[in-house]
Amino acid sequence: MARYIFITGGVVSSLGKGLASAALGALLQARGFSVRLRKLDPYLNVDPGTMSPFEHGEVFVTDDGAETDLDLGHYERFTGVPARMTDSVSSGRIYSNVLEKERRGDYLGKTIQVIPHVTNEIKEFLTIGEDEVDFMLCEIGGTVGDIEGLPFFEAIRQFSHDRPRGQCLFMHLTLLPYLAASGELKTKPTQHSVKELQSIGIAPDILVCRSEQPIPDKEREKIALFCNVRKEHVVAAYDLKSIYEAPLAYHREGLDQAVLDVFQISPAPRPDLSVWQDVVDRIHSTDGTVKIAIVGKYVQLEDAYKSIKEALIHGGMANRVSVQVEWVDAEIFEREDPAPHLDAFHAILVPGGFGERGTEGKIKAAEFARTRKIPYLGICLGMQMAVIEAARNVAGLKDAGSEEFDHESGARRFEPVVYHLKEWVQGNQKVTRKVSDDKGGTMRLGAYDAVLKEGSRVARIYGTTAIDERHRHRYEVDTKYREKLEACGLTFSGMSPDGRLPEIVEWSDHPWFIGVQYHPELKSKPFAPHPLFADFVRAAIETSRLV
Repeated sequence: MARYIFITGGVVSSLGKGLASAALGALLQARGFSVRLRKLDPYLNVDPGTMSPFEHGEVFVTDDGAETDLDLGHYERFTGVPARMTDSVSSGRIYSNVLEKERRGDYLGKTIQVIPHVTNEIKEFLTIGEDEVDFMLCEIGGTVGDIEGLPFFEAIRQFSHDRPRGQCLFMHLTLLPYLAASGELKTKPTQHSVKELQSIGIAPDILVCRSEQPIPDKEREKIALFCNVRKEHVVAAYDLKSIYEAPLAYHREGLDQAVLDVFQISPAPRPDLSVWQDVVDRIHSTDGTVKIAIVGKYVQLEDAYKSIKEALIHGGMANRVSVQVEWVDAEIFEREDPAPHLDAFHAILVPGGFGERGTEGKIKAAEFARTRKIPYLGICLGMQMAVIEAARNVAGLKDAGSEEFDHESGARRFEPVVYHLKEWVQGNQKVTRKVSDDKGGTMRLGAYDAVLKEGSRVARIYGTTAIDERHRHRYEVDTKYREKLEACGLTFSGMSPDGRLPEIVEWSDHPWFIGVQYHPELKSKPFAPHPLFADFVRAAIETSRLV
């Protein structure tokens, strides 16, 4: 049966609970233990799938088709353990499950209450798959004291009470602010945060304290005394140049040893940190820099493209170069010539997105990359815009566009080179969708197989003609335009196994121009860069030598 580690946060949000959870998971793996990481989010949305990227950052998609919090991306990137649908839950999903059971009569006419019905539902969620791993790390979203988070805190309190002594551990992240005027680190916010946690029946075993300054022994002793934790279990979390330094940094601070001490695991296996030492070496020992533009519509919030940025960094690590990512608002190109904005870059990436806003700018970026022979990677909508650009400017279909934009405007304006996907095959079943369906969870989601064309660029990059990648889209390039586009040089180099859905396109006469319908960034890891991103960065290096 798994040991449970519950990670909570206090004082302020965005302290890095997800990163700390992921790094701790990596450290436990380095000691030979198996881990699984989970995220419990207090918001009432059923999942992040219908939330604006400006609200919540990117949506991370699992192999089994769940739309989840972006922290699950951190979990996968640090541990390599593929996340599942059962690794992410929100208050909305919990309440929805409870109400469905009530409607079915599962509660036998009982009055439905937060305690015990909602908390029991949360506890049931926690136990899924617990016999598969040594450690289950569960991060609670938000900060202690948030009203919407109270059912989760009560559930984990009950859960630890139900379990045998020594099977659950509470780790709390706080902030130690530095007052420059007095030259002091202040411990009072941490004390109040722990007091708030204790008031609901949870006593932290380990405190992880974010600080911009070194934490003197005197302050550690003070925190330990007033928060009722051992001094060696007050762990400092300092700002790092790269998030991938976190496992080594937390190990130096003794986080993994503190966890093993609380669980009384002794003697503890020694950690093998060679993988993370190599990762850090590749970050800091580089042979140059390449500049890559991400031309998107949510560039005001970098977390909207979190996995893409990290995958580019991984691609740089594979080639031992530093990748300088710059964000370019696609809407600018609807008013201005792209050349002054893109001339200085060695490669262009156009990511996914929804809605018509900014798409004409993305089309201009694809045209710029095609005509200037600059490496281009189009992901999801970025692939569709590349196809529309080819249809308009090479194949002569001047009104080429996407059905998505016509649906949005309520008027027929475009020849639908990209259409609404109404049916597809998932496993052995046929899935059907209508435009009028609910938005949440109705896209083509999760991992699907694709067959690559022999001799194509993507087949050489992958080293195989059979791949599977994660999808998140409800519009698709129409194969009835394939013959016309391929006659112009745009090769459909990857298709679904039944040959009905285009997965990859590439220009045969271009040094490196690839569009993919799926999201390869979701599978990239620092110790296993995705081959597409590794080769994309390699192509950017070649361009940098020509400029």
